[in-house]
Amino acid sequence: MSVLVYIRSISDNFSKATLESVFYGSQIGPVTVLAIGPASDDALSSLGKYGAQKVLVHRGLTSSDPGQICALIATAVSSTGSSTVVLSHDLIGRSVAPRLSAKLKAGAVIGAVGLPDGSGKISVNVFSGKAVGKVRVNTAVRIISLTPNSIQITAGSNSAKVEAFDCDCGPSKISVLEVKKQEGEILLPEAELVVSAGRGMKGPEHWGIVENLAKALGAATACSRPVADIGWRPHHEHVGQTGIAIRPNLYIAIGISGAIQHLAGVNGSKVIVVINTDPEAPFFKAADYGVIGDAFEVLPRLTEEIKKFKSQN
Repeated sequence: MSVLVYIRSISDNFSKATLESVFYGSQIGPVTVLAIGPASDDALSSLGKYGAQKVLVHRGLTSSDPGQICALIATAVSSTGSSTVVLSHDLIGRSVAPRLSAKLKAGAVIGAVGLPDGSGKISVNVFSGKAVGKVRVNTAVRIISLTPNSIQITAGSNSAKVEAFDCDCGPSKISVLEVKKQEGEILLPEAELVVSAGRGMKGPEHWGIVENLAKALGAATACSRPVADIGWRPHHEHVGQTGIAIRPNLYIAIGISGAIQHLAGVNGSKVIVVINTDPEAPFFKAADYGVIGDAFEVLPRLTEEIKKFKSQN
């Protein structure tokens, strides 16, 4: 069962989600990676460490137009005879997977969180992450978009053969007016530890204690939608149903009530810690650990204890 994994590079340093997609595909069958972007041949060859046997690279496609990407993947599926297509369940993957499903008349598993079981069923989150469903595709070709941070990857020592791949993807129907890149030491979609805060912080001038905790942990910072909407924090930090969906190993929510829209974007977190003065806050029902207390008192003490622990270990 041959597998085609689509990736998009922005440099020679691949994202964790990219490596997860390649490794995931290798657990299903022999993997051919279809790549666009500026990554060098040496970097693409290194994907062999994560299970890729061959890398087909299209240097001519630079846009994020889902229509063009869909045409590229469809051509590669026909060329390689792949029966499974894997791509990351990110903003591009969410746009491309349904289009590709319609184009190839192929069943799609959107937001997979596990490998196919013995009967071919794949686990997905349903009802905004409140339950897990099992999906099986009966078409000749299946499409799987993989939810980031759903599987553990291991690296080997192999290298992949890199070949040029040409395809007429048609003209782009999207005009890019401006590009804003997320900045910071740790990018939110890649973060395994996240410290997030809401309106309980009472103003942007108080965010220093949130950032201090994140720095002590080596975590990324995030926020609730109201905080981003009123301009306290940049929109690329907004997590939730209408923002970025994340699945970190640890999610600390400070001064966030826990509305269903916010929970939908974070309830895939392995461990959730809630800090709130309101003991009736809905977030406590979803929390693994809860602290009923004032963030302005709890966070500085927690930060100091973390620093002390790290200095002694």
